[in-house]
Amino acid sequence: MSTVIEQPVEARLVAAAPRMASIPATLHYDRSDPFAVRMSFPAPATLEGVEVCWTFARELLTAGLDEPEGHGDVRVRPYGYDRTVLEFHAPEGTAVVHVRSGEIRQFLEATSELVPAGLEHLQFDLDHDLAELIRDAC
Repeated sequence: MSTVIEQPVEARLVAAAPRMASIPATLHYDRSDPFAVRMSFPAPATLEGVEVCWTFARELLTAGLDEPEGHGDVRVRPYGYDRTVLEFHAPEGTAVVHVRSGEIRQFLEATSELVPAGLEHLQFDLDHDLAELIRDAC
């Protein structure tokens, strides 16, 4: 079984213009970092012209499907029947995107099959990690 899940999603950038531009985005999950998900946007979809990747808690994404969550750089909230709003706050400004909630749920179900919620800590080999730290310190 693969230890990485990647799922393309269609995000709609909320802009001042009346039409929301559709941009490709990808949700990523890696068993080696079991508490986190990443959402990346390709270079053509960003103001800087480089790929942008945001990392945030899987729990934040899960909770944000049902009620507003987040107080920092990433905030998630439901919007209407089948949309979820993700806000990405940076010093340069704020990006707000809508994603179909069904796509997010599908992604989260796949991550839960790989690493069930509440069992993320079992992915760590603390003895191995500690031995590596001690070896590197010597």
